[in-house]
Amino acid sequence: MPEQKPWDETTGSGAISGAGAGGGMDLAMDEGATLEKTPGGPEGTGPAGKPRSLWSDAWRDLRRNPVFIISSLVILFLVIISIWPSLIADQDPLDCDLSKAQEGSQPGHPFGFDGQGCDVYTRTVYGARTSVTVGVLSTLGVSLLGGVLGGLAGFFGRGWDAVLSRITDVFFGIPVVLGGLVFLSVVTSSTVWPVIGFIVLLGWPQIARIARGSVITAKQNDYVQAARALGASNSRMMLRHIMPNAIAPVIVVATIALGTYISLEATLSYLGVGLKPPAVSWGIDISAASQYVRNAPHMLLWPAGALAVTVLAFIMLGDAVRDALDPKLR
Repeated sequence: MPEQKPWDETTGSGAISGAGAGGGMDLAMDEGATLEKTPGGPEGTGPAGKPRSLWSDAWRDLRRNPVFIISSLVILFLVIISIWPSLIADQDPLDCDLSKAQEGSQPGHPFGFDGQGCDVYTRTVYGARTSVTVGVLSTLGVSLLGGVLGGLAGFFGRGWDAVLSRITDVFFGIPVVLGGLVFLSVVTSSTVWPVIGFIVLLGWPQIARIARGSVITAKQNDYVQAARALGASNSRMMLRHIMPNAIAPVIVVATIALGTYISLEATLSYLGVGLKPPAVSWGIDISAASQYVRNAPHMLLWPAGALAVTVLAFIMLGDAVRDALDPKLR
């Protein structure tokens, strides 16, 4: 009978056959030790081997998305010039010279002059402040009002849900532009607050329905039922367990809607019921330039181009956030 060979470290099959059950256990232990020493852990876990949350996964995906990076840089630039427009425009947007009306590009005035002799470049830069202010404040107001009402209706149901559903049906039946013509035509203020108030008034039902459906889905999960069985109060369940897991769809819809609100402000200002002179707005400049488009197309090109780029940047940002926060798209 041939002598059995000892453990051979150079041959994989001999090692496994000679090791037996004990060798297989040692090999499994070695693999487990190797996994524990791996810095990143397996896929779907963090540095300490703990499962990543939805938000950490979303941030990880956003950092790798070129659409998010490009749109974020454009929006960051718009926010900076909205807060400090004098960084890139050292003139007064209301300083006009009628002798230069409708003239084209000149040294120090790269975009030319409008029909009143105002510098188009300066007015385009200062117009970003109005658009960003209206878009951001309207989105915050819509998200807060719609999120609270929709969340309460989805959580309590019954009477709350029935009343909210009928109210949202009424608001959904109001055309936005027609409602703006009626509501803002009686307002004489030239500030942004009437426009923001109108957008919040007609924009909250969409967010409310999204929040309602998201809360109804979240409150049926096992962890919410367990918290209820342990005696957690309604406020604790809502703030601690439901809202953090139901707010993602609201953020996605609000981010996409922000660009829509900027476009809506420009539309209302173009129709003469939004912001009014002497306020500086892209919608006002587009409206004033529309009658000179053949003789001086530069008056229309620059504010319209700035509006298009701004709306596109916010819509791209919303699409990137939606792709990162929607588990079905992973």
